[in-house]
Amino acid sequence: MDIFTKCFEPSKADEVRKMGIYPYFHALESRQDTEVVMEGKRRIMLGSNNYLGLTTHPEVVEAGIRALEQYGSGCSGSRFLNGTLRLHLELEAELARFLRKEAVVTFSTGFQSNLGIISAVVGRGDYVIMDRENHASLYDGCRLSFGKMLRYVHNDMADLEKKLQAVPETAGSLIVTDGVFSMGGDIANLPEICRLAKQYGARVMVDDAHGLGVIGEGGRGTASYYGLEDQVDIYMGTFSKSLASLGGYMAADERVVDYVRHASRPFIFSASITPASCASALAALRILEAHPELPETLQARALFMRRKLDEAHVRMRPSNGERIPIIPIYTYEMIPTLTIAKELYDRGVYVNSSLPPATAPSECLLRTSLMATHTEALIEEAVGIIVDTLREHQL
Repeated sequence: MDIFTKCFEPSKADEVRKMGIYPYFHALESRQDTEVVMEGKRRIMLGSNNYLGLTTHPEVVEAGIRALEQYGSGCSGSRFLNGTLRLHLELEAELARFLRKEAVVTFSTGFQSNLGIISAVVGRGDYVIMDRENHASLYDGCRLSFGKMLRYVHNDMADLEKKLQAVPETAGSLIVTDGVFSMGGDIANLPEICRLAKQYGARVMVDDAHGLGVIGEGGRGTASYYGLEDQVDIYMGTFSKSLASLGGYMAADERVVDYVRHASRPFIFSASITPASCASALAALRILEAHPELPETLQARALFMRRKLDEAHVRMRPSNGERIPIIPIYTYEMIPTLTIAKELYDRGVYVNSSLPPATAPSECLLRTSLMATHTEALIEEAVGIIVDTLREHQL
């Protein structure tokens, strides 16, 4: 049998292309900002993870340009060999200080960070215990490890405890959770997770890709939000969201970080973050440190948009974080979801469609997300278009 046979079979993508509601790969022709040009037309951007709006900040852009001029376009090697720049070390040291951890190691992408951390830390005979709504990269990190994965019902602490009770006393265990969940915009029950981890001798890892720059003291993330910085063993995060660049990181005790540096195949066998990406992330981090009001502005914009949608009786997915800038709107079935997303796009509002397997089959969503740089006027304009479109579909 030809291995390519599956490539030529009819697919869902083919079906929605024929219907004219295919939602992916729209070409951006401007900077990633609150308003963009996509395929020749102005759109209000409500589908970006550029939470602090720093991708267009002059200091971030200039830092990338200077690094490109000084170091060239790439490192042409792994961190292990010729690919370590002084910039990498500066970024790791400053990020460790910001997060109040002993050390940081950086990876070339956020996805690669989760592959690299979990596959290195979770060995044969160990257990990794996952929230069912964790990001796909966490699942793939588990698959790359030699440990056994157990999953607990989303944010269900009773189910988490059952899974911990199933771990043999002789086995190591790591509880892994998103800090802020990327689809629902809700926050992990970290106090209870840490309590159970202590009770059962487990370690805790938080994927804070959507928490850094968003919640916590000065945007330090989920552990800071709960005052549990000393009880979370591993922070993971990305530079592609609040820090306006590309790459990822792990923050932990120095010995744990050093172990991962020498045991993580995705780290050892990948080229390092490009100079421009590294310098841009470092500049964005320094702006966040100098302007702790940025996360507060972001949270205020999220609360404003939620209230406007609520006033219009738009049904949003329930969340324990009303100030989180991820605001998912129920559209239920796949075809109506894609149809509404296409109509919004045509009317000048870009949103993301959340479909199975990212959601349950009858709980499809329009995932909207905000930046600190969105104005209230722009949010009101976008909400007006969203409300009118949903009403036309009796939603």
